[in-house]
Amino acid sequence: MKISGKFPRYEAFDPVVPVYCVTPGIGRSIHRFFDTSPFSPSGRYLAVFRMPFEDRLPEPGDCGEVVLIDLEEAEETVVAKTRGWEPQMGANLQWGATDEVLLFNDVDPSGWEPHGVRLNPLTGERKKLAGGVYKASPDGRHVLAANMLTMQRTQYGYGVIVPEERVPRNQELASDDGLYITDTETGESRLLVSLKQVMETAQPQIPLDPTQWEFYGFHSKYNPQGTRLIFTIRWFSKDIEPKIDVMSQRALRFAVFTMKPDGTDIRTAVGPEQWAKGGHHINWFPDGEHLSMNLNIDEDGMRFVKVRWDGVGLQKILDDTLGSGHPTIHPNGRQLLTDVYAHESLAYDDGTTPLRLLDLHTGAETTLARFHTRTEHQKKHSVLRVDPHPAWDHSHKFVAFNAYVGGTRRVYVADLRSVLAPC
Repeated sequence: MKISGKFPRYEAFDPVVPVYCVTPGIGRSIHRFFDTSPFSPSGRYLAVFRMPFEDRLPEPGDCGEVVLIDLEEAEETVVAKTRGWEPQMGANLQWGATDEVLLFNDVDPSGWEPHGVRLNPLTGERKKLAGGVYKASPDGRHVLAANMLTMQRTQYGYGVIVPEERVPRNQELASDDGLYITDTETGESRLLVSLKQVMETAQPQIPLDPTQWEFYGFHSKYNPQGTRLIFTIRWFSKDIEPKIDVMSQRALRFAVFTMKPDGTDIRTAVGPEQWAKGGHHINWFPDGEHLSMNLNIDEDGMRFVKVRWDGVGLQKILDDTLGSGHPTIHPNGRQLLTDVYAHESLAYDDGTTPLRLLDLHTGAETTLARFHTRTEHQKKHSVLRVDPHPAWDHSHKFVAFNAYVGGTRRVYVADLRSVLAPC
């Protein structure tokens, strides 16, 4: 990868690695999430989402922009506009198998129906996908997504914005809603596995009375090998007022399930009894067999933990190191990268947070960079915060992350080659 010297270097707080601001102009930009790479497969481009504003929540029909950044030439181009976004993950913008495939969400305002888009950012060729976009398969042939309309029932900021009367409620454990899969070549979409099927057949089973709860799908992601996938389900009591973003009422239950790509062999990897202790941000290990996350496993504070895809072997990765943010394990198996939420104890009082690199053999920790993430607008609504979401490029030598600098959201790229252990 070549990063143009035209991009300004980030020098605040003396980062220990080179850091470049790749959105130095307008700003208002974010990359998607910590489990997808905003870098194109060749490493030439970076794809970011640009918000039309940062000081309020979006309303149905508000348009954002899909922006292509040429890392070699330090040039950016608006390649698409979309109504299918929310403030935390934008339009779920991500790459397919080549630099000629960008995938993201849009909404047709004539009927407020969400749908996916396959775009060639180099030619402008565009194809409508019948299903939503949340996580692409490693080969780019398929994309997974829970119901993009109902995600906001449990947490605002991750689906699409439509009028509230268009957001369905799952009054029963649904057999016609769950995890959807879309073919990015044909555009066809189907229900891969229903909420009812997962909750009733996953092993080990979760003991509960489904008639007392409303269930909704949320995160989904393939392992790096494409041989297994994660699907998370959230539920809350029917006694709760069914307003959007029930997460603010702290009444959610969570569970993480894994399954084969065809929807079979459904296993409970992390059940609600563990999540209830405090936890967040599940992800795959590079080996495709284990999952990582933050979890208060022994109720002595959040730690980085690992567990096999079937729920076996839940344990701390580091006994005495506090977990935080959005952790990923490097393919060398020795290092863990993560960020810190502005409200977590490892954040600084001035609204800055560290980018953390940990040695899993020794426990040694390096603060790679420190940057502002707390915004002046998040007091109005927590979803207006900036999460760094550090994400690797395909060589696992560079990292992109979000920050709030100069009064706006910006995307940065850090060169980690000097601090990485060999694979």
